[in-house]
Amino acid sequence: MKLASNIAGGLLGLLFLVFGLDFFLHFMPMPPGPPEGSPPALFMGALLPTGYFAFVKVLEITGGVLTAIPKTRNFGLLILGPILVNILAFHIFLLKGAVLFQPPIVPVIAVLAAFLLWSARGKFAALAN
Repeated sequence: MKLASNIAGGLLGLLFLVFGLDFFLHFMPMPPGPPEGSPPALFMGALLPTGYFAFVKVLEITGGVLTAIPKTRNFGLLILGPILVNILAFHIFLLKGAVLFQPPIVPVIAVLAAFLLWSARGKFAALAN
């Protein structure tokens, strides 16, 4: 189980690190944006010019690095958890689930995070007391 957790943590951390760094370094091609005036375009139009999206990307990079390191994995998951919930909510509510599996990276990230949370459930259960 420890090996599987280390692999899942490394993959999840790498994914958030790469996508967070891409916002600042632009090394991956940008997919076409949503149609102008659509709810997703309006949402992103509010996040980008205010600097809020850059702040989220810094948290993604930080959380990704912390999640990849086994000793700091749980703290990284605490940082990435709300970000992941917002990514899922964006895809489900604003994009109406149309591109949730295109590409399948969002479900892969969700499954990796859920597996890591489940494997460390004892440590996270202490937060609920």
